[in-house]
Amino acid sequence: MPITFHPNERTVIFIDGSNLYAAIRSLGFDFDYKKLLLHFQSHSRLLRAYYYTALGDDQDYSPIRPLVDWLAYNGYAVITKPIKEYIDPVTGHKRIKGNMDIEIAVGMLQMAPHYDHAVLFSGDGDFRSVVQAIQDQGKYVSVVSSLLTQPPMIADELRRQADEFIELNSLKSELMRNPHAAQNACPSVIAQAQAAAAASSAA
Repeated sequence: MPITFHPNERTVIFIDGSNLYAAIRSLGFDFDYKKLLLHFQSHSRLLRAYYYTALGDDQDYSPIRPLVDWLAYNGYAVITKPIKEYIDPVTGHKRIKGNMDIEIAVGMLQMAPHYDHAVLFSGDGDFRSVVQAIQDQGKYVSVVSSLLTQPPMIADELRRQADEFIELNSLKSELMRNPHAAQNACPSVIAQAQAAAAASSAA
């Protein structure tokens, strides 16, 4: 199902980086962020595209770093914060925390006076309340996530709250990365996922 656009509507994209990354990896979908921008620019008045993710400052290399750097130079507003490590008081195991929900919610609310249509790439049910608050201001909210992953990435409460739910896999033909793309094309998300899996298994 394609995203519904209306003539000349002001659109802003909000991407929950870790949530979309998990969905892409599960679907085996090598997502092209350049094609995403071009798609929205051709169908609406795209004001801005935000990409939110947490990064480990103490890591020599993060698999997602090439993508974040590419996005920052190619039309995206990238918002990052450091991943925090803590010890689980129950298990005693080291855990990491890199949730960007607050930053995304604040961004959606702050930008609300300037857009007509918010497109949220996330399936996190915690966004239901902010989606409702934006709708109460007369804004249209589309949510892009997936029911086809195991388990489904889209929370039922967020799907029901959104004005429109778009199955991520239905956009595959339009937004898949061209394996023969030019040298300055968007980095391969599949390659990053493989690198992340290899780093995790080696740890």
